[in-house]
Amino acid sequence: MVRTGLDRLLAGECGDLLAGKRVGLIANPTSVDRGMVHAADALFERGHLKALLGPEHGIRGDAQDMVGVTSGRDARTDVPVHSLYGHTLESLTPSAEVLAEVDVLVYDIQDVGCRYYTFAWTLLLALRAAAQARVRTVVLDRPNPLGGLAVEGTGVEDGYTSFVGLHSVPVRHGLTVGELTRLVATREGLSDWLDVVPMSGWRRAMHFDATGLPWVQPSPNMPTLDTAFVYPGLCLLEGTELSEGRGTTRPFEIFGAPYIDGDRLAAALVDDDLPGVRFRPLVFRPTFHKFANESCGGLQIHVIDRERFRPLRTGVAILRAVRRLYPGHFRWREHPYEFVTDRAAIDLLGGGPWLREHVEAGTPLREVLTCWREAEESFSRERAPALLYD
Repeated sequence: MVRTGLDRLLAGECGDLLAGKRVGLIANPTSVDRGMVHAADALFERGHLKALLGPEHGIRGDAQDMVGVTSGRDARTDVPVHSLYGHTLESLTPSAEVLAEVDVLVYDIQDVGCRYYTFAWTLLLALRAAAQARVRTVVLDRPNPLGGLAVEGTGVEDGYTSFVGLHSVPVRHGLTVGELTRLVATREGLSDWLDVVPMSGWRRAMHFDATGLPWVQPSPNMPTLDTAFVYPGLCLLEGTELSEGRGTTRPFEIFGAPYIDGDRLAAALVDDDLPGVRFRPLVFRPTFHKFANESCGGLQIHVIDRERFRPLRTGVAILRAVRRLYPGHFRWREHPYEFVTDRAAIDLLGGGPWLREHVEAGTPLREVLTCWREAEESFSRERAPALLYD
């Protein structure tokens, strides 16, 4: 049985980490114990909770992607809620005034094991600010739902850090959020201000559905574990004008556009010999977001072998195929992305211009993959001291 950092904290297995301390909690709907008690409610009952800090999508998870979250008071506890995702870059970091109200920051959010997912970077920004204010940060660890073995992709080049990658780590990094934070804290000299409460019972080969823990969607468009498995590849579509399936019941598993013939696209992808996946042509009509209320042709991704499936490889293959088949329609996203206005969204997601340049040049997929190998091997060596689990 896997027990999360929150389960262990509430069971009194973590000494006096919170004894006599005013707690600021960074949380969202996933911050629940095995009995579905939310961390905010549990800490409030114990008299610790003095402030809530809400990341992207908010404490209760009701805001869509890239929608600013407001501050206020929590409806259940009446504790002040401070937004960590407003309308400016500065809003992503807790203020000195908020940190003056607490003695310790506690972070408890389910991650999805992908560099683009913003919650881990919310944690890093909070850790930086808390250390400057001489406030400790406690991370309650949770599983990497994709497991902790596979590493896929390159890091982030100088000049391309952003809220979808504040440090150079591969797209699929194979770390829990506690391990990832240990790694970046070491890089920045912040380790003395960080405590990680490890899980018990988790092993690196485990996927989330082997843990016995309940899946609570971490964000509005991450409804299932299947979504998390395809996300490292299909999130790349946020850097294009293709629909990534927002506004459907299977975001990131479904994608397309009004001009796409799903059968033609599926046939083109067969040539890329993508392991562990099948594509089903379909027509869908998003209820909001890109192409709202328009009929779109496209594909649904069906992962049939998680061990062999490589989501980033699949996402790159899809970009290459759509651009090759529909050069007159395919477009990169040009408007601002995650508070950045001077870099293309696809370059931020890719960690540099390399991906866009390869797709535009029609570079064979095998050559693109070769570019990743050295970065993957180097990162696998670097991450070793940060690992907490066998």
